[in-house]
Amino acid sequence: MASPIPQLKQFLYSHYFFGGLRQSIGVLLPVIILGRFFGHYDIGVIASMGATCVAIIDQPGGPRRYRNNEMLGGIALGTVTVGLTGFASSSPLLLVLCVPLLCFLYSMFSVFGRRGGLIGFAALLLMTLTMRFPMEPHEVLAHTLYSFAGGLSYYLFSTLFRRLFWYREERQTLAVALFATAEYMEARAQFYDSTSDLDACYRRLINLQSNMTEKHQAARDVVLRELPRGYGRGDHHRRALLTVFLNMVSILDSLVATYTDYTVLRRQLAESDFMIFARDGLYKLSLDIGRIAMNVSRSNSTKRRSSVKAEIRAMEYELEKYKRQGMSQSDPETYALLVQVVRRLRNLNRIVDNMASLSHRASQNLPVDQYLNKSLSRMLSREELRLGMLTSNLKRKSSHFRYAARVSIASMVALGVGGLSAHFQNELGLVSALTAHSYWIILTILVIMKPGFAITRQRNGWRLFGTVLGCSAAFLLLKLTDNRELYLIAMLLAYLLGNSLVQLNFLLSALFNTIFVILSFQFLSTGGSFIIGERLVDTLIGCGIAMAASYLLPNWESSAMTGLARAALAANQEFWRAGMEFARLSRLHNQIIKNTQDGEPIMTDTQKAQVDLDLMEADTAWQVANKNVHIAFSNFASAFYRMMDEPVSRQANVSLLNNLLIQNHVLASQISAAAPLLANLSQIPPGIQNSLDAIGDLINDKDAEPPASIETEGELAMLAYPIRQMSKAAQLIRQDMRGLEYSAGPQLPPERKQELKQQGA
Repeated sequence: MASPIPQLKQFLYSHYFFGGLRQSIGVLLPVIILGRFFGHYDIGVIASMGATCVAIIDQPGGPRRYRNNEMLGGIALGTVTVGLTGFASSSPLLLVLCVPLLCFLYSMFSVFGRRGGLIGFAALLLMTLTMRFPMEPHEVLAHTLYSFAGGLSYYLFSTLFRRLFWYREERQTLAVALFATAEYMEARAQFYDSTSDLDACYRRLINLQSNMTEKHQAARDVVLRELPRGYGRGDHHRRALLTVFLNMVSILDSLVATYTDYTVLRRQLAESDFMIFARDGLYKLSLDIGRIAMNVSRSNSTKRRSSVKAEIRAMEYELEKYKRQGMSQSDPETYALLVQVVRRLRNLNRIVDNMASLSHRASQNLPVDQYLNKSLSRMLSREELRLGMLTSNLKRKSSHFRYAARVSIASMVALGVGGLSAHFQNELGLVSALTAHSYWIILTILVIMKPGFAITRQRNGWRLFGTVLGCSAAFLLLKLTDNRELYLIAMLLAYLLGNSLVQLNFLLSALFNTIFVILSFQFLSTGGSFIIGERLVDTLIGCGIAMAASYLLPNWESSAMTGLARAALAANQEFWRAGMEFARLSRLHNQIIKNTQDGEPIMTDTQKAQVDLDLMEADTAWQVANKNVHIAFSNFASAFYRMMDEPVSRQANVSLLNNLLIQNHVLASQISAAAPLLANLSQIPPGIQNSLDAIGDLINDKDAEPPASIETEGELAMLAYPIRQMSKAAQLIRQDMRGLEYSAGPQLPPERKQELKQQGA
């Protein structure tokens, strides 16, 4: 089954390409203006270096006002870095002291999360570009001012760019989340294809769910920080964004809210028409969501070109046939599972229809007041910036400290290689000339090295292969033509693609960035093909140093897996608590309405109002817990698959962790499915209540024995499957968590853990 969205079209209408275009223009403007119109190419290049630092921070997907503060902070740090590096550049001894120190300091910025890591990397890039050649003290001030002016010019350009293209990036951020949702839905469709490998389907689904969670959080940060205000020219756009976002969340809830036992379905209905129609229906809906995403990005209306009504009617016919054959009596749980599949597809079709009709024309019946509620700020991502976070990680056990130490040591080795090459210039000859620029080796190290071993090794291969391909492409271009206008066009195009692809495809980004650098040297010097060999050799050395340094004070993923498993379980515990509280208050609210209609009020108006407020708070807490479960599961899954890319000798508890990953996914899905069903009951039968109590105890690591049988009459059959799945998952999670804790060794008592946590804060 083909991918629902053409990748090239998806890229061209994404905020990655739009952000890459903004970054490329903003960085190259100083060179174009100062060089082309005033003849000061040298000043323009320095200003562009400062602009590059700020452009790295100006990545698409984050809230605007947060990014503005980060860019201003990057300008300040970059200016200080340029000044320090410039003064040190004239003295090899000062450079050896300054560069590793700055590498350590800025690498420690990873404690502040992804955005902090970007700021640190931007400052290090500026440091590397500043140490290209020694400067006299009187030159440093001018160089620093030019760099500061370049960074400030990019900040002003970026702000103006966003003003001109009002809400374009916000729409594209939401579109990227929709594309991820479409891919996830297409992956779910594969489960109904009995010819596909079930384990491979699960692995792909978990990876896509992790990616989708990240994209949804980026969209959530954009939409919930730009809510409708009831006035202003941007209010229509805000309403449109919120409308699409709410429908997208509904789709996610409907998809993830049920963990279908596909093994049972394949065993009993392998080649049935029901399975074929379910697969085709989900695939058609994924195509529609892809089209909606494209139109959201382009701010166009959507006309659906496909319909799943035929598939739904065919599935309903098959369901009626199974009922006549007695499946609802002989196998009520499987029959209830099929009913659930039909209902989910029908619900998805309704949501997609609604989203298509309102993707450009915003709904006027939005629950805006609910989203203006300050409590909903809990749905937004937060990245704290406290000095204590930095100082508390200055210890050998900290993964951030180990990473910073590795980068610092690798930079010292790179400086040593460049120093030895210069010292033995006469003896080494061509080799010395090829390795004379230690700054490029350091740049390669900074780009490749990441806190995790697996990511570093992966980026190492991508960087090396991309550089080889880029050098080959640049060599062919230089041999085919000497037209400098073609060089300029190719250079600008390569820089645009290099910036746009850096978050999507690191190999292609390295390829295009290599072409850009090599062609840019054709305008700055007459190095010719020698520059290509120089860049290639320096990259090889940098890759070798980065890979070797990864084994110094390594931070293996296995050391963090137990903590991530605990976090996933804790998120599920809170999700369970919030779901049961939401269901309880919903039943109470429904009972009040029923009693009022029957003329039997049992509460005062004040008490009813309080119940309504409590229900709204429970609903918000339920949504927040749902979001946190997705994030915790995504972190757990991502770390697990990174661990599987590390050496086998460094992998630990693979089977336990894999089972915990699956069972946490099952538990969260079934909680999502059960809570709304429990909310709609008038009262909970004793057997089901006993099962719920047992599940709650098991989740919280208490002894419990779920009852052997529960009520399955009528609509209660829909509850039987999720309750049994939750019981089984809770038992397996408890068993595997005990095994994991045992393998981790003796644990500190809770009061000691709390004491250490307070000391760290």
